[in-house]
Amino acid sequence: MTQIQFNLNMEKLKESILNSDMESVMKSVAVLVLNEYMEKERDDHLEVSPYERSGERKDYRNGYYDRGLLLQIGRVQLRVPRTRSGEFSTSLFEKYQRCDQAFTIAMLEMVVQGVSTRKVKNIVQELCGTKVSKSFVSSLTEKLDPVARKWAQRPLNTEYYPYVFVDAMYIKVREHHKVVSKAVYIATAINSQNKREVLGMKVDHEESYEAWKAFFEDLKGRGLQSPKLIISDAHAGLKKAIQKAFIGTAWQRCTVHFKKNLIHSMPKKNQEEFRRDLKSIFNANTPESAREFKEKFISKYQDNPKLDKTIQKLEEGFDDAIQYLSEPDPYHLYIHSTNSLERVNQEVRKRERVIRIFPNTQSAFRLLGAVLMGYAEEISERRPLIRAKGYTGSDKAAK
Repeated sequence: MTQIQFNLNMEKLKESILNSDMESVMKSVAVLVLNEYMEKERDDHLEVSPYERSGERKDYRNGYYDRGLLLQIGRVQLRVPRTRSGEFSTSLFEKYQRCDQAFTIAMLEMVVQGVSTRKVKNIVQELCGTKVSKSFVSSLTEKLDPVARKWAQRPLNTEYYPYVFVDAMYIKVREHHKVVSKAVYIATAINSQNKREVLGMKVDHEESYEAWKAFFEDLKGRGLQSPKLIISDAHAGLKKAIQKAFIGTAWQRCTVHFKKNLIHSMPKKNQEEFRRDLKSIFNANTPESAREFKEKFISKYQDNPKLDKTIQKLEEGFDDAIQYLSEPDPYHLYIHSTNSLERVNQEVRKRERVIRIFPNTQSAFRLLGAVLMGYAEEISERRPLIRAKGYTGSDKAAK
């Protein structure tokens, strides 16, 4: 057991206690003990006491240097002993480095959870008595780069994903001294275990055929097989990219977006009956019954000139909007729209609102990637969407 001898400044200690500055007392004691501990380590390394002459001396003392250490009581400033050869190294910081790591991880977690760098700086100063700059907190997020990159490049060939959801959202990024809009492409899926999964993301220029095709090629390069169904909105470039990238994959138009488009084309007044009849089409359980309700809707309102545009849109988009009805019944609730992906977008948007404008594309990728990684971990622990003993969604992979 290491024994340390040191002297206390009784007057200073008495004054601190009487003034009830217990934080100062604890820090002073910690500094005193830790400094003496390191001094004892140096003596053991040299194998001689201070001012002692010995032919067995290994090295010579060479003063001290200052270094901060974060403890649970706050940050303290220590005098670290050193030797002339520089071979001596105290074990103190190795023992306490976990505290510094925990401090760093806590700051990173705050940023990822949507706390601004300014607020993180204030929180750290309030709790630890330590001042850190906004730029320092921002620089810490660079530690996420290799983690986010590894997650974004993980292979997808170990699993089959029968149903894939894709969507894009826009963020603000500084580029060449200007603020520009960038599209964030996100893909999620239902895997063969009937669990939701985040497949990947990409930050690129505006939503276009070329950008969507590049995103799909990246997913395919990681091993994504052609799914049975891709669910998305009706962006023209996205539809074309799906057809080119995934031969034999059906496209499901999000029914929520489709119904909103139809309702928007209806007369503003007295929509209740129109909406009720329209809703019955998408409440059907089979393609045949949905088509029957559609024909009834057209027959009922075809003489109403105010609904000509609505009927035209319904006929044009109907087949793409009922692709999900060809899949087993238990999946209809989960694959008829991109609502689940909209939930993911909300998680991303919560953090993005705090940042407002990302300093560059890489910073957007690392932070949004970290948010998606956290969300992916959360949904992986949920129970399967469907617990049916029959169909598992992986029959295509089995073939």
